[in-house]
Amino acid sequence: MESLGLVKFLFPAPSNLMVSAMSAVSLVSLANAGFSELKGKHLNYSKFWNANNNNNNNNRKVSSRNGMLFLYTPAFLAGVASFGLFPDEGLRFFFIKSALTIHFFKRLFEVMLIHKYSGGMDIDSAIPISLSYFLSTATMIYAQHLTKGYPDPPIDLKYVGIVLFLIGISGNFYHHYLLSKLRSNANDKQYKIPKGGLFELVLCPHYLFEILGFWGVSFISQTLYSFSFTMGTTLYLMGRSYATRRWYLSKFDDFPHHVKALIPFVF
Repeated sequence: MESLGLVKFLFPAPSNLMVSAMSAVSLVSLANAGFSELKGKHLNYSKFWNANNNNNNNNRKVSSRNGMLFLYTPAFLAGVASFGLFPDEGLRFFFIKSALTIHFFKRLFEVMLIHKYSGGMDIDSAIPISLSYFLSTATMIYAQHLTKGYPDPPIDLKYVGIVLFLIGISGNFYHHYLLSKLRSNANDKQYKIPKGGLFELVLCPHYLFEILGFWGVSFISQTLYSFSFTMGTTLYLMGRSYATRRWYLSKFDDFPHHVKALIPFVF
């Protein structure tokens, strides 16, 4: 039986078995990925490429730029396609389609014009990540479509969600920009301790703002799937940020110990 608290915040759980199953799968798989990060088993990209690679030259590798484009493009196209597939389904649906499309457009923009790269990406990791982004985006949009005809939940969070999403995407972009400025040119491959903004308090403010952005998406959507996905994403990025801080501590003797992983003064 659904609790009264959830009824106030969420649309009714869908009768669609696929969406219900994906709600559980997203939460469990992302939480497990975060736990794997804590144990030192990383997805093979960015600074953690060599952590799992063990100098195995048999791994199929692509450039980081191309790998990142491959990660985000299918999900972005799913967002764009949703405007044609599901037109005129109300303001909330327009906001959720727009938020997801903007989110992945920003990622592609950063890949092309903001990020600087130091290595490559394991194609065997890139394929499931790209598929997961695409499936999660498509499922979130379809789950919203299934709410058509239902009244809004008694507590309407979509406008709070829009504000939270805009804070999240803006803060994430700003801190990605600061990270890009750590390297003076394309030939600079060295990692450095990030400075500026919330980097003075936490090592991964870009993850913190990404979490805020996804909670904004969940508040706009108010479906079981969106909340399950966002909770799983939160747990994954908590594990990822902890692993990132541990990596920096191992590489830099002068890393400031007061700088936490994700949440200022706490974690």
